Amino acid sequence: MSNYEERTDLPANFDELKKSINRTANWRERLDAVEELGNWKTRETIELLKYSMAGDSVYKVREAAYRQLLALGENVSKPEPKEEDAVKNTKKILVRIKKSLPKDHSYEEFKEKLKKMRIDVYDTYEGNKGAEFDNWLEQLWSELRTR
Repeated sequence: MSNYEERTDLPANFDELKKSINRTANWRERLDAVEELGNWKTRETIELLKYSMAGDSVYKVREAAYRQLLALGENVSKPEPKEEDAVKNTKKILVRIKKSLPKDHSYEEFKEKLKKMRIDVYDTYEGNKGAEFDNWLEQLWSELRTR
């Protein structure tokens, strides 16, 4: 069945897809949910795709939702990448994490603590930065002032 045929039924796993769309700690799961929802042209699936396109913190997910909506025949505008600070008060969050570690901690220890304490922040920037994530985070870590 092509993307262009109207379907009135919902996917059997619709409730799971709906939960996946809202999981802030896993942008890949949200991306997979968007891709799957694009196979179903119903009011409910289109609303979820519009929600993702408008509000997801990871640009790749917003862009995928946009592509799915276009394929379903919806008249939507391409989302713009958000400003650098994808998560409010990112630097404050990172400073708190750095302060909580011993003075001579390594970047790897910082990265692991960030992942444990704020997976949402870690996941958002990992999704937005892609291959540049580690370089970006390490540079930021080295510049953070704790006193």
